Amino acid sequence: MIPLSLLSENNVHEILSKNDSEPQWMLSSRKAILSKFSGLPNEVSPLYSKYTGLTVLEPTKVYFSNENTYSISKDLEMRLEEIKSSPSILLIGSSVAHIFVPEALSKKGLIISTIQDALKNNSELVKKYFLDNSINYEEDRFLALGSSAFQSGFFIYLPRNLMIEEPIRIVYSLKDDCTSSICRNIVIAEEGSKGTIVQELYSSFPTFSTSSSSSSSSSHELSKSKNETQGNNSSEKRQECYFEVLECIVKPAAELEFITLQAMNSDTVCVANRKAFVEKDAKMSWYSGMFGARLCRFKTDSVMKGSGARAEDVEIVFGTNNQSFDISSNLDHIGFSTKGKVLVKSIVKDAAKSLFKGMIKIRKDAQASESYLAGHAILLNKGAQADAIPGLEIETNEVKATHSASVSQIDEEQIFYLMCKGLDRESAKREIINGFVEPLSRKMGPFIRAWISYLFENKWTGKPLMLKGDEVMEQILEVEKSRYKETADIFEKHYKYR
Repeated sequence: MIPLSLLSENNVHEILSKNDSEPQWMLSSRKAILSKFSGLPNEVSPLYSKYTGLTVLEPTKVYFSNENTYSISKDLEMRLEEIKSSPSILLIGSSVAHIFVPEALSKKGLIISTIQDALKNNSELVKKYFLDNSINYEEDRFLALGSSAFQSGFFIYLPRNLMIEEPIRIVYSLKDDCTSSICRNIVIAEEGSKGTIVQELYSSFPTFSTSSSSSSSSSHELSKSKNETQGNNSSEKRQECYFEVLECIVKPAAELEFITLQAMNSDTVCVANRKAFVEKDAKMSWYSGMFGARLCRFKTDSVMKGSGARAEDVEIVFGTNNQSFDISSNLDHIGFSTKGKVLVKSIVKDAAKSLFKGMIKIRKDAQASESYLAGHAILLNKGAQADAIPGLEIETNEVKATHSASVSQIDEEQIFYLMCKGLDRESAKREIINGFVEPLSRKMGPFIRAWISYLFENKWTGKPLMLKGDEVMEQILEVEKSRYKETADIFEKHYKYR
């Protein structure tokens, strides 16, 4: 075990699995990047530091382990049964519990593996894309951490012209011993390929009974003994954290959708850095539903490198109790005639907090580009708080770029009107929230809308945050399939820079 507060380039090997053997170039890269970690602030910008929720992170209570043992809850077992016949991977902590690639897709070149296996079996391929998309690791403290000290992660490769109709399912859960994890995930969509990836993020499930799914019964006994050693108050001794770096490389004319459903428990800290490098005439779509975690800090950078590249980021946030959500989304236009949009809507109640940060950057060679960035929040009671910090950096002419932000309380007159129509106060609030989110959810496909609606319903009613193929899900999905997907152009009200 090693705490985050003591992690350095000199002892990074202590959190890596003893069974892992990486190429020398990766080990050298780890140490070089991690050497920068301790010298970087939690927030690079002084403006953002004023609003940061990272004060809840306690590095001395965050522990990493190199043990590959794990146990699996009944809920995860049920989830595995529902996804195991699809292209999928299930990761628990730094261990892989399941991987499945249909034979027909495997023959066509689809790769779904752990990052460790990719570094062994596809080392040159991974190295090539690392070099092609160089990253400034000093731009974010946790980007440096996730890129250097990662213990696990997945690697997905879509070969040229492969179009996958069925989504690739990624289910990740922290271990039940309250240890934390660092993941580095890589997705490569080659030229002309098309695919959808659905990522589900969960914490441990201490309130549910668990059973062993490791290779031997001793794995479960070891996990059990660790929990007994920590005692019943283990959550007070350790802070569960999930750190992630995700890189998506979208080659010319490829289309990639990445959907994230974050449903971690209310004691977890979740910090993720996501980057997409979008080349000529390619498209990257991010769709996210943020519901869980004590602190959820997601930073998304969409880099449109090639001419005609497109990127969009659509996110829905629902915070309750003392949750804190820190959402950043940046659009970087490098290529000629690129298009980008960011749409984020937050609902916060009780003492929850929401912070939206976004930047549109249009570089000097990105003429004829269009960019739109919007962050809106609604407060359900006086104790909730929301802030928005959008920005623009325009380095050329003949472009369209617009940002907008708003924070408002729920309208008491609307509640009164709906109560006059026979609804109780809570039902009236629900209808107003549905109307607030509706324009955003229409931009998603029916399955995404159904998954987000299911988690939203569960959180509102206090049920566990986990997707299940139950009767409620079937009903929601049936409704969503009957609705249309909005196709209207969002680039209608722009300021024009000449």
